[in-house]
Amino acid sequence: QVQLVESGGGLVQAGGSLRLACAASGRTFSYYAMGWFRQAPGKEREFVAAISQSGGNTAYADSVKGRFSISRDNAKNTVYLQMNSTRPEDTAAYYCAADLQPGAYSRSVSSYDYWGQGTQVTVSS
Repeated sequence: QVQLVESGGGLVQAGGSLRLACAASGRTFSYYAMGWFRQAPGKEREFVAAISQSGGNTAYADSVKGRFSISRDNAKNTVYLQMNSTRPEDTAAYYCAADLQPGAYSRSVSSYDYWGQGTQVTVSS
């Protein structure tokens, strides 16, 4: 079992920055890839960013590329999402997820085995 707890959400003005964190416990953190997803009201959950077990490989949705950055600190069992140049369309609940498949840093919701409870991000215009 893996437990994931997100933090860092809140209200930010368009153009501002937020850093989300996701603390993991329950299994060796460096064994699994991590992803961030988001879900706005009435919409499906969508991929934001992913990072491999070592942190050497990352992937981003086109909508956030160049603005968001995913990173991880395996010593602290934590993955981060730095959100810069935020836009109102970034408003959503943000979820972190763990993928136990070796070598993976997938864009697919169905690839992930464990999910956090989510943290709300609201970007005002």
